[in-house]
Amino acid sequence: MGRGTATAALVLLMATDCGGQDAEADGRSTSSESTSSASATSAEGAAAAPSGRPSSDGAATPEPPPTSGAFDYQLGGAYMPSAPIDVVVRDATAEPLKGAYSVCYVNGFQTQPGDAAMWRDHADLLLHDAHGDLVTDPDWDDEYILDPSTAAQREDILEILSPVITGCAEAGYDAVEIDNLDTFDRFDRIDEHGAMVLAGSYVDLAHESGLAIAQKNAAEITATAHEGLGFDFAVAEECGTYDECAAYTSVYGAHVLQIEYSDSLEDAGMTFADVCALPDRAPLTILRDRDLVAQGVAGYRFESC
Repeated sequence: MGRGTATAALVLLMATDCGGQDAEADGRSTSSESTSSASATSAEGAAAAPSGRPSSDGAATPEPPPTSGAFDYQLGGAYMPSAPIDVVVRDATAEPLKGAYSVCYVNGFQTQPGDAAMWRDHADLLLHDAHGDLVTDPDWDDEYILDPSTAAQREDILEILSPVITGCAEAGYDAVEIDNLDTFDRFDRIDEHGAMVLAGSYVDLAHESGLAIAQKNAAEITATAHEGLGFDFAVAEECGTYDECAAYTSVYGAHVLQIEYSDSLEDAGMTFADVCALPDRAPLTILRDRDLVAQGVAGYRFESC
């Protein structure tokens, strides 16, 4: 999975953090009253409607990205592409790309590396193993796993992360991508219902902020994510490599942003041309290097179908 850089805005607000009770972190702001009501709404299954349809308050949800043109995935460092692009995903700490449909990356179910110390001060919001030790992602051992299992945990997680989402809107982004929705599937101690309620709260907040919102990976729950929770489009990593693209395109149609990684394709004995020939791939499909480094940096890879 691709990851963004550490959230510098969160570090700035660590100085004003008061034991996790302030609704200020990561350079964004929200109220505990609104986040708790969002959680309660999602818990009852009344998530926002899919894109283009009226939401529960009668307002149309924001539009998903275009389904044609040029797409780039720039989480390892924002850069000005050598040719114009129509859709770009950048980390929440970066500026949106003027003239492009810009998607803001937010790590909604795990922590960012640079924020580890702050999250350890909120250890009750992090997943612990059977021995009471904090759990990290095996593939990203500097990222703790958030635990949204209880209503109290979800409310406090939202107090910290909601300002990231509203900050994306204030910066001028068009949409937000919430990463690591699949932690409930990868870590048995996470309550799936709690994870879905938190996801629904992210959807509600994004729509209230004027942002479309992307389901990131978790191919097994696309119908629930789109039709039940109200996610507007999908960001799918390596669905060609693992033969999962139909799970996304059958639900979201052309509204899927697909990223393949060169190392995984090589390990699978596939080429990017093989991916481009898949009948169920997304219209906007690209090949990137695993670290998603900026153009001009050693290791940079980029191709598109």
